[in-house]
Amino acid sequence: MAMRLFVLYVIVELAVILALVSTIGLGWTLLLVAGVFAVGIALAGSQIKRHIRRLRAGLNAATVQGAATDSVLVALGTVLVFIPGLASSVLGALLLLPPTRAVARPVVTAMAARRAPLITVAGVAAQRARRGDYIDGEVVDVSGAESQALERPDRPREEHNREQ
Repeated sequence: MAMRLFVLYVIVELAVILALVSTIGLGWTLLLVAGVFAVGIALAGSQIKRHIRRLRAGLNAATVQGAATDSVLVALGTVLVFIPGLASSVLGALLLLPPTRAVARPVVTAMAARRAPLITVAGVAAQRARRGDYIDGEVVDVSGAESQALERPDRPREEHNREQ
């Protein structure tokens, strides 16, 4: 799977570079690649700082999911900016823009919900209560005399006394 993704990445990046070189020339293509990389680095730095300030300001129950999804998108955008290539840098820069993250947030949330089941304490407690696990047992008070502690309840008292 990883090898297929890498081959797809190489094919897409080469196709974009070759199309740009044949359209606008090698010099302008290299300048465009460098410019997109520089803009992506600046965006990554500013969005990471902004996101950290938002997390430090505090979260409530309504904003936790949005903050978690934004964290994933900012991290993914930063990684894509640093991966060499024009297509990945443009995609990473787009993920770093707040309006684009707002559009991508429901998609990422739906993908995560489909892949990983939601596990909550209430859900686990309800599941355990439904199973009806039951352990039958007996509580024995061991604070009595030493002779009582040596006795075994499954053997009669006479048999215990004969062994001593």
